[in-house]
Amino acid sequence: MKKIAILGSTGSIGTQTLEIVRTNGDIKVTALSAGKNIGLLEKQIREFRPKLAAVWSEELAGELRERVRDLDVEIACGMDGLLAVAAEQESEILVTAIVGMIGILPTIEAIRAGKDIALANKETLVTAGHIIMPLAREHHVSILPVDSEHSAIFQSLQGGQEKALHKILLTASGGPFRGKKREELENIQVEDALKHPNWEMGRKITIDSSTMVNKGLEVIEAKWLFGVTVDQIQVVVQPQSIIHSMVEYEDGAVIAQMGTPDMKLPIQYALYYPERRFLPGDRLDFSTLSQITFEQPDMETFYGLKLAFEAGRKGGSLPTVLNAANERAVALFLDRKIRYLEIPEIIASCMEAHRIIEDPGVDEILKTEQETYEFIKNRW
Repeated sequence: MKKIAILGSTGSIGTQTLEIVRTNGDIKVTALSAGKNIGLLEKQIREFRPKLAAVWSEELAGELRERVRDLDVEIACGMDGLLAVAAEQESEILVTAIVGMIGILPTIEAIRAGKDIALANKETLVTAGHIIMPLAREHHVSILPVDSEHSAIFQSLQGGQEKALHKILLTASGGPFRGKKREELENIQVEDALKHPNWEMGRKITIDSSTMVNKGLEVIEAKWLFGVTVDQIQVVVQPQSIIHSMVEYEDGAVIAQMGTPDMKLPIQYALYYPERRFLPGDRLDFSTLSQITFEQPDMETFYGLKLAFEAGRKGGSLPTVLNAANERAVALFLDRKIRYLEIPEIIASCMEAHRIIEDPGVDEILKTEQETYEFIKNRW
């Protein structure tokens, strides 16, 4: 019986992880965390019977304690609660399905406690990859990617020829505005940007996909996960989302991972690695598949992707600025306080104003995040 803990159990990745637990029947959930959705968290506690659950505020924790007082479960809150979930004694794998840089400290705590990490929280590696990856090696902990693209790369490297890796081909759907020019995006509304053509995801990541900033964050994440330079990563638009990513080896061979767009596949692969399990769902039907097409990304219209390549190349604290500025800009857009095209403008302004810290520690990373938020608050 495999034992797991989940940070962000009420979000898209968290709920799909629990679907896999439910379907397979041989995984024990020892701890769960959520932000504010205590209604769903209560249902999860009653079904999966973890020993520990955490929410963000003490007020919500008190309400949840009342709701589950008939059960033998400890309710914690705040960052202390997240750290407790991350290091829960019985768990073997921590699924980091939480959104944002709030995932950094719990991930570090879990690694130090010897837990393998099923990583869906890309911000952790984007901003602190230079800390996380050496720490994982020091503690002999595996970082197992849950993003579909990074899982595809990971699967394509299973031949054991990592040293012969020449280039990563990171695929992108192109989002709902693929093919459009900047002037066509002037009047984009929240509802337009939330209509992703292929994937069902949370609101923030769906907006990130529409701007292609998400792909830029994935470039930086791939740099750390697979030990390559940013210039060894090529973004390829693959609109059908059938090829989830590829690797090119030194001899020119290209290995790809293909499948229908279903996040449960990379989640399940991370939970059971190296074993493959049956997964219910649709399969690719090559007899009806008419074509798979490829395009180059338009980095002028979607220049958030270009900014991410710049941040990845320069490194230091600049990826933190990229990530924090995007996070706040997307929140402002979702609240209808800025226009869609202001998202990359805000990111560019923050990056231009920042003095890079070459090798930031966790405190400096978190301070840079707050300084970026303040910069935006004072100007928008």
